Amino acid sequence: MKLSYFVKDLPLKHTFTIAHQSRDIQDTLIVKLEDAGFYGLGESTTNPFYGIDIENMTERLEAFRGIVESHDWQNPQELWELGKEVFSSNPFAQCALDMAAWDLFTKKQGKKLYEYLNLDPKAAPISNFTIGIDSIEKMVAKMREVDWPIYKIKLGTKNDLDIVRELRKHTDAVFRIDANCAWSIEEAIANSIELKELGVEFMEQPLPKDDYEGMERVFKESALPVMADESCIVEADVKKCHGRFHAINVKLVKAGGITPALRMINEAKNLGMKTMVGCMTESSVGISAIAHLAPMLDYVDMDGALLLSDDPADGVKVLPDGVIFPERNGIGAEMK
Repeated sequence: MKLSYFVKDLPLKHTFTIAHQSRDIQDTLIVKLEDAGFYGLGESTTNPFYGIDIENMTERLEAFRGIVESHDWQNPQELWELGKEVFSSNPFAQCALDMAAWDLFTKKQGKKLYEYLNLDPKAAPISNFTIGIDSIEKMVAKMREVDWPIYKIKLGTKNDLDIVRELRKHTDAVFRIDANCAWSIEEAIANSIELKELGVEFMEQPLPKDDYEGMERVFKESALPVMADESCIVEADVKKCHGRFHAINVKLVKAGGITPALRMINEAKNLGMKTMVGCMTESSVGISAIAHLAPMLDYVDMDGALLLSDDPADGVKVLPDGVIFPERNGIGAEMK
């Protein structure tokens, strides 16, 4: 077994702004595992909000290299368990490794990941397309640039309702909004009423991530379903979100990869909650992995590679009417 990795800069088509950060280039770490004539790819982008950079990701991978290359691990779940202490402070690095392990493992099985998971690719929901925070005029222009049936609109400004009102004038598409922790309890409840009238499907993460008490009230009084993102990072958070959110958005990079994400999705389903997997502006490596999980989800946000002006990888094709999987086994991604 051989472990290697390399860094790619992902240039964005437009400056991408959410409530707590902006960026024009997203750097990402690609992990490669090679064994017995097969290879697997995994990916994790950096994120200053969570204190994750290339240096601390590669430092954790190096700390775990000996186990990866010399231990006779049989499957991705076993490798994940072996690494959970080493990667406890850096789930992003563990995600990239876990994704590569799943890609390698399913290639050795001669199967696509969705086949191994016994999922029907035709059941994958349509992805939303994200409109980052900008001037209202530029947000309208971004939306009109890409004709899509579902838009996720990033909010967290002083004129959030004005943004949605103006965007609604230009499309009949379904809207989803993501406040990224920016609202108060009163704002969330009041905004939900008009947002429902404006054709919004649900609100994602309206309150700060640790305000579970406040979310109990929003959950009861909101006119719209509410979805957890920042409040649901790891497996232990799923139960905390039950009775406070109607749905959870699992991010592979924040959870630590496909292995824990599968457990989180199943736990949420057992609790009667709806599920989504979201992206973190990955290339087609990370997006392809998400796509293989999509058939088990109610919603999916896998538009990350569509936001790039130059994608260094090839994989699934995310389209307004669905997703096209390549014929390659594993997650189906390869570097260009």
